[in-house]
Amino acid sequence: MDAPLCGRCLSHPPAYDVTYAPLLHYGASRYLIAGLKFNTQYKNARLLGALLADSVKHHAPLPDCLLPVPLHKTRYRERGFNQSIEIANAAGKILQIPVDVQSCIRHRDTPHQTTLTSKQRRTNVKNAFSVIKPIQAQHIAIVDDVMTTGSTVQELANVLKKAGVERVDVWVCARA
Repeated sequence: MDAPLCGRCLSHPPAYDVTYAPLLHYGASRYLIAGLKFNTQYKNARLLGALLADSVKHHAPLPDCLLPVPLHKTRYRERGFNQSIEIANAAGKILQIPVDVQSCIRHRDTPHQTTLTSKQRRTNVKNAFSVIKPIQAQHIAIVDDVMTTGSTVQELANVLKKAGVERVDVWVCARA
């Protein structure tokens, strides 16, 4: 059974086709994600990726590839890694799905989203992503750690659909 859509999704359907989020961004999941993102606890990525893989394998048609949300090169240098890549690698290994880190980039260095309103988040990520090489996959799952307003995945899904991808799913560890 499909989950009911919110009013915004009914009036402005998202570019992505479906979202899978096995956890709420609360308690232990929030702790695991923060530990990965801000304390480089890679073991958390393996656990979060395994939880995500276990959830989607029972509920989702599997995509041709996983596409982690790209970080801008400046943020990547600051953090030293991309948590979405780590989660996607763990899930992809379990589900035997390739992970594509070459086709898309975040070409604009956008500020952190955490303190922004919904409208500011949409503006913040507007035109932040580019497809830099042809995408052969027709069904892609965008992978990220947390989905709050969906602004980031909406923008990335728009870019992917314009590049010819037929179906874009969103796989996030937790929903805020």
